[in-house]
Amino acid sequence: MANRLSVFSGTVLIAVLVQTGVGQTQTISYADAATLLAKECGADVKKFCKGLNLGNGRIQNCLAQHQAKVSPACTSTMVGVTASIQQRLAAQASVDKICARDAARACRGVVPGKAHILGCLLKATRIVGAKCSQAITDAGWR
Repeated sequence: MANRLSVFSGTVLIAVLVQTGVGQTQTISYADAATLLAKECGADVKKFCKGLNLGNGRIQNCLAQHQAKVSPACTSTMVGVTASIQQRLAAQASVDKICARDAARACRGVVPGKAHILGCLLKATRIVGAKCSQAITDAGWR
C-alpha cells in the first residue's frame, strides 16, 4: 500500500511540475526549489531533523536517514526538485558548447567572457537557434 502511495504521489508531483513549467523544457530556480521543499518537507524536517543547520547536505542526509518515515509528498518533491536542479546544472555546463556557433555568428566583436557572450546571445534572440535558446532557458539565464 505504501509503495502504491509513493508511486501515486510521484505521478501527481510530476503532473504538477509539468503544469507549472518544471518539466523537460524548463528547470526550477533555486528559490522556487527551496520554497517547494519548505512547503512539502517542512513538517518532516521539523519532526526528524530538528536543530540541524542548513548546508552541506545535512537536511537531505537527515531525511534520507529517515526515508521510511518521511511523508510521500516530501519524498516525491525531493526527487522532482533534485532532477530539475541537476538538469539546470547540466544545462549551465553545456551552454558554451551548444551555443558556440550562434555566439560566433551573432557576437562578433563582443568582449570575450561568458557574461558578455551570454548578454549578446540574449539580445540576439532573432538569430539564435532553438537549441541554444532552449539551453539558455534551461540554464535559468532567461
